Amino acid sequence: MATAKHAFADTFAELRGILKPYSGELLVTVDKPGEFTLASRTATDRIGRPLFAASVRVGKSYVSYHLMGVYAAPELLKGISPDLRKRMQGKSCFNFKAIEPARVKELSALTKKSLERLATLKLPWA
Repeated sequence: MATAKHAFADTFAELRGILKPYSGELLVTVDKPGEFTLASRTATDRIGRPLFAASVRVGKSYVSYHLMGVYAAPELLKGISPDLRKRMQGKSCFNFKAIEPARVKELSALTKKSLERLATLKLPWA
């Protein structure tokens, strides 16, 4: 069990490292061990909270990586590798027990596109 916890900690650190560079332009709403969440500084959800953008969280069985931009613009998923696609859970979540360098690179590029798209998204309630 300690091995899985260690692997999850390493995976969390890798995935948090993808999101961390965006913490200047986005709002960090959670930054604690096992969870890191970013939201928009300007856009809000229907009830006025900062609009969720992305997060990484250590769960019981996986480290989950959420990208709201791919939920809003599923065409961003065209061309992702079969390996990354098989890690998808739902429309905007990717689950990992461990992550290899090629997936970090691919997920970094997808994250950039996702956050760019989310920044220009026209929200029906705005």
